[in-house]
Amino acid sequence: MTFTPDTILAYLSHNGIAATTHEHPAVHTVAESQALRGDIPGAHTKNLFLRDSKKSYFLVVLAEDRPVNLKALREPLGARGSLSFASPEALYEYLGVLPGSVSLLAAANDTGGAVKVALDADLMRAVAVGCHPLTNTRTTVLTPEGLEAFLALTGHAPLLLDLPPGEA
Repeated sequence: MTFTPDTILAYLSHNGIAATTHEHPAVHTVAESQALRGDIPGAHTKNLFLRDSKKSYFLVVLAEDRPVNLKALREPLGARGSLSFASPEALYEYLGVLPGSVSLLAAANDTGGAVKVALDADLMRAVAVGCHPLTNTRTTVLTPEGLEAFLALTGHAPLLLDLPPGEA
């Protein structure tokens, strides 16, 4: 079964993971998200679906204001060869979402464990974290403990990226 926005929220609830979801117009960039989200609490995310030269896949979830340097991510991720953005087809195949809706919660659709999840350690130190529930028209806010519980349920042991500012 591929999770949808409604079924992923039901999954969180069914598993006792507290989450608050906010509706808003579709957002496609961090700048759009910042302009439209109003007072949705918590740290907000930037999500990258990457692949290396050996076709290993990575879902990298960073604080929205963290600069991105793919070369600097290569070593911490354990990537082999260069990193690049994965294709929209691979995104849908592995995570069940379309570009613009990439989210940490999409890890639930990676039932085969083909995608390595990496989280910005700064996010896990926040009081709350906002992410898309598989659609860019909603933001779901969870605690870091809720995110950890969710990832454990999906079989993903996240790699924590504790990079100095400006080095992601």
